[in-house]
This record gives sequence, structure tokens and C-alpha cells, in this order.
Amino acid sequence: MRIDLMAGATTSAVARNVVPTPTILVFDSGLGGLSVLDQVRRARPDASYVYAADDAAFPYGRLAEPVLVDRVLAVMERLVAVHRPDLVVVACNTASTLVLPALRQHFTTPFVGVVPPIKPAAEATRSRVVTLLATPGTVARAYTHDLIETYASTCAVTLVGAPNLAGYAEAELAGRPIDDLELAREIAPCFVTLEDGRRTDVVCLACTHYPLLLTRFQVLAPWPVTWIDPAPAIARRVTQLLGPVDRTAPAAAPMLGAFTAGGGLTQPLRHSLMLRGIGSIAVEPMPLGRQ
Repeated sequence: MRIDLMAGATTSAVARNVVPTPTILVFDSGLGGLSVLDQVRRARPDASYVYAADDAAFPYGRLAEPVLVDRVLAVMERLVAVHRPDLVVVACNTASTLVLPALRQHFTTPFVGVVPPIKPAAEATRSRVVTLLATPGTVARAYTHDLIETYASTCAVTLVGAPNLAGYAEAELAGRPIDDLELAREIAPCFVTLEDGRRTDVVCLACTHYPLLLTRFQVLAPWPVTWIDPAPAIARRVTQLLGPVDRTAPAAAPMLGAFTAGGGLTQPLRHSLMLRGIGSIAVEPMPLGRQ
């Protein structure tokens, strides 16, 4: 009797063509990837998620490029072994531009990276005056300059390397709001008026931390602009790789947040993570010097 019931259940499952729930790992050096996670979750409500932050090495921009590549490969080796994701989103501009080729060579898991949104900015601008707001490392990188030459050569592009914004976004989530004057000082160079009267009308957010501060940017901006967030394009790419959304999938379980240090996990930050659906947190220490 029991054998017949089990066989019937198996046959029924096959008939329904049950597809396993995909697991998506969203990875960043800190909390910036949360802005990408939000968009990907909207696009793929049928997936389960792990949010991984290598906060022991935050910010990645201070690491030499060979050290960063080795670091990300080592951390990713552990994450893939433990969580076995079907797809990884590298929600960090620095890691995407420097480490994606090595990741794709080392792992069979598909990887989706972040690209500074120069192309959509060039398509959206009417004044042909565009600003790229990024970390100093991204602003200086040849990859960024090649994107501008390829997609925005007819635009006047201002490059702004903000030294503090990523840290400010982390502080906000941890319950330490940043003064308006400090934020305004960081974004002020984005707003340019040319001699012919044209002025900036599009700002590219080329660090995933920055959309976490977008509502404050909009209030502090000296005039309205279009802010380009790369996260929606990342979400579309994830869906392309995973295939159609399973609309019949049950509600996903609470997400796991995995941190390599966890020293900044204040109660306000834990509350912020919980509001974003991260129901449990694991700290898996991996010192900066370990390769």
C-alpha cells in the first residue's frame, strides 16, 4: 500500500513537471548589492536567495587588483560550495570589472555582473550632458573610459569619483544617518552647466551602494535629473538566463544573509535587513589576508 502511494505521488509530480526552485546568490563587498537584490527579487519571485557580503574586505576599492581577484575567487569558492547557487549576481562594479572573467573561467555557475550604465544614460539624455557617479577606482578604470568612448562619445561626460558615498550608504542602513551637507557635498560635482547653457540632465549611478541613497539625492539635487540605476537591467538578464518565471511557485522562504566579518551588524542594520526579507544571518569569518 505504501509503495503504491509513493509511486502515485512520484507519477503525479512528473506529470506536473515540477521544476526545482532556483537559488540565486547576490554578492557584494558590503550592503550595496541590496539595491540589486530588491530588483532581482521583483523579477524572480519564484527563486530562493542568499545575500553574501564580504564585509571583512570592504571596500574593495582599497585592494590592489591582483589581491582583489584572489580574494573574490577564494570567497566565491566557499559560497558556491556551501550554497550551491544556480546563478550568481556580482552586485559590485569593482568586482565585476576586474574579476568576472576569472570567475567564469573557474566556475560552471552562470555569473551576472554590473556595468556602469553609460549606454542607457546616453540614450536618455536630451542635453547631451551626462555625469557618471562612481567610486574613485571605477572612475579611473580603463573599462569605464572604453564604455564612454563606445556609447557616449557625443556627450559631455563628467566623471565624479565620490570617496565617501558607499560608506555613507552603509552608515545609513546601520542606523547612523549622514548629515545633508555631507551628502550634498559628495554629489555637488555631478551638476554641471556648460558655457552654452546646457546642463546635466542624467546621472549614472555606477556603484550599487548609491541607489540606497537615491531618495536623499533627489531631495538634495540643485535641479531635477534622471538617475540611472543599473539594477533593473541586471534583473532582466537574470530572467533571460533562468528562463520564464514560475508563477505557480510558493512564496519563497526568508532569505539568508552571509557575512565574512559581521562586525557592523548593529541592531538597526539587522532590522533593515529583516525589512528586506533577510530573515537569518550567518557569519562565516574569512580574514582579509586569507587567500
